[in-house]
Amino acid sequence: MLRFRWFEAPFIQSFKPHNSPIRAQMGSYSTTSSSAQNSPKLVFRQLFEKESSTYTYLLADASHPQKPALLIDPVDKTADRDLALVKELGLKLIYAINTHVHADHITGSGLIKTKFPGVKSIISKASNAKADIFVEPGDKIYFGDIFLEVRATPGHTLGCVTYVTGDGPNQPQPRMAFTGDALLIRGCGRTDFQGGSSDKLYDSVHSQIFTLPKDTLLYPAHDYKGFTVSSVGEEMLYNPRLSKDKVLFWQEHLL
Repeated sequence: MLRFRWFEAPFIQSFKPHNSPIRAQMGSYSTTSSSAQNSPKLVFRQLFEKESSTYTYLLADASHPQKPALLIDPVDKTADRDLALVKELGLKLIYAINTHVHADHITGSGLIKTKFPGVKSIISKASNAKADIFVEPGDKIYFGDIFLEVRATPGHTLGCVTYVTGDGPNQPQPRMAFTGDALLIRGCGRTDFQGGSSDKLYDSVHSQIFTLPKDTLLYPAHDYKGFTVSSVGEEMLYNPRLSKDKVLFWQEHLL
């Protein structure tokens, strides 16, 4: 397992195992505030791109002197909007990260890097995509003293991951999971392209997401009905596909 911690340095200098004392250096408009997360340290905004119904998430550690921030699943068409918000809030953007390779829009990571050269792009190693940093299950991505855990959730694509806020007294509570297209609110991503697998998707959600505390807040990459957030407990009860057993899930998901 690797831990990626940002220091005030512009470039990646090294990757070290988690047991090493040295950690790697890496150098339409809808928002939701951080009030629900009960963490005075966390800046949180949920942003929407209406053409692809994509959510982009801005997170930052407000207690750190540099206010380091990251964007999850940025979209090229709204990159300027998102960067303007980063500037307005006085944040230092350090990462642009993706949950998976998107089929329905172009990621904004590349465009963001041209405008903010110090930003590093992140995606899973299993995605076989281009990025500055490749993460694997168990890795931790730090921004200030807050971190995201990387959990492999393949099924929509082979390289899908879910980013989960850390478990600890100084981390946001309740926990938050950014599920990409693996788990949508009352639904899930399609599995008929990009190495998709209904079997893997079902197992991913049940083993990596539904094992989180039931009050964990779930933030998907897309929503087409106007929902903004759910929870593990809600989806375990009410998700019409993933609350079923695997055989029924296969039958309904493949129709």
